[in-house]
Amino acid sequence: MNSDGFDQFKGSSDYITSEPLRNAVNVSIALARPLLIRGEPGTGKTLLAHSIARGLGKKLIVWNIKSTTKAQEGLYVYDTVQRLNDSRFGDKDVSDIKQYIKLGKLGQAFASSELLVLLIDEIDKADIEFPNDLLNELDEMSFYIPETNETISAIHRPITVITSNAEKELPDAFLRRCIFHYIEFPDFQLMEEIVRVHFPDIKNSLLREAMKTFYSLREIDEFRKKPSTSELIDWIQALMAGGIAHGKISSEVPFIGTLLKKEQDYDYFVNNYMTRIGDTFFIRRR
Repeated sequence: MNSDGFDQFKGSSDYITSEPLRNAVNVSIALARPLLIRGEPGTGKTLLAHSIARGLGKKLIVWNIKSTTKAQEGLYVYDTVQRLNDSRFGDKDVSDIKQYIKLGKLGQAFASSELLVLLIDEIDKADIEFPNDLLNELDEMSFYIPETNETISAIHRPITVITSNAEKELPDAFLRRCIFHYIEFPDFQLMEEIVRVHFPDIKNSLLREAMKTFYSLREIDEFRKKPSTSELIDWIQALMAGGIAHGKISSEVPFIGTLLKKEQDYDYFVNNYMTRIGDTFFIRRR
């Protein structure tokens, strides 16, 4: 148990974590600092927050960031349009401004009476000033609402997970306030554990051939988007649903479109690694 009275994060039944990742999560919790997670697409950055919430038995609040998202939206929104409509057509007491203040995801996390997990997903999608605009609030865990002369202060500092795809460089001042962890792509052994969580009854022969082919594809440097964990899971599901014999997996790579999502990668693979015989493509032996 840590000082806040709950067990340390050890992963969850449906999310396999490496020891360095578990350590990063627990250091973030112990120091009450946001955990900034990076890693290539499909390595489970977003799902980590869901796993933390399940593993610790906490509620999860998700703030999905878009290119148009402003930091203010995460704190609160003053619904002036609704107030104007009520003043013209309604029977509400429009002098009570508080009823027109809607807390955003960050505001909800601060106002919660219980400790919870807050996910700020894909922070680098927003404007470059977005992280800087959150610095004070994440430091102080409070913000002021001038319309109601009210300060919202966190009763419990939420366990905050922030994901980034490195689309933009984040400010140094923001990085200093975070615990950083890069999720390395799973090695063969860890990936096998991940697959077995999703498919506990998978045949060893099918798993072996699928994994061998998958990692072979990831070794092709010319791919613009190498297949990720999520693509592997989808591919194996397709193989099982299609009743594909394990012997065909490495020779034909069935359902290759499940693994390769860019046309350039598909064309490169077919033209350089496969030979067509009739209506079927076979891996060209080198």
